[in-house]
Amino acid sequence: MAYDSTNIFAKILRGEMPCHKVHEDDTALVMMDIFPQSKGHTLVIPKAASRNLLDADPQTLSAVMPLVQRLAIALKAVTGADGIRLAQFNEAPAGQTVFHLHFHLIPVYEGVPLGAHAGGKADDAELAALAADIAASLQP
Repeated sequence: MAYDSTNIFAKILRGEMPCHKVHEDDTALVMMDIFPQSKGHTLVIPKAASRNLLDADPQTLSAVMPLVQRLAIALKAVTGADGIRLAQFNEAPAGQTVFHLHFHLIPVYEGVPLGAHAGGKADDAELAALAADIAASLQP
């Protein structure tokens, strides 16, 4: 299938929709997931237009993965999580719901089950505070 430039992440990247931004550079936007599976659930969205991993330019992938790693380190430090789950879905049967390549970084806490994907909207004030804390901890 072809890339659809009207998807919500493309709109966010163009500034047409709001988000709780953690970080932005020439390669990607990092933002809080407004329907988190756990406290600190964050998304890394490459700016290059691709539907998912299957059609992504390898240069985009190599440019964004260091940011994914930096974010995982910052998330673990800020949230006190016991681990970080990295998830990325390709096509609807695999669980993809927004058809723009993106990576989920989900803090995992021992003994605490993850919430359902898109199970409930988080509090905007809490997301804004977390975004600021993670941004301050994100190493260059």
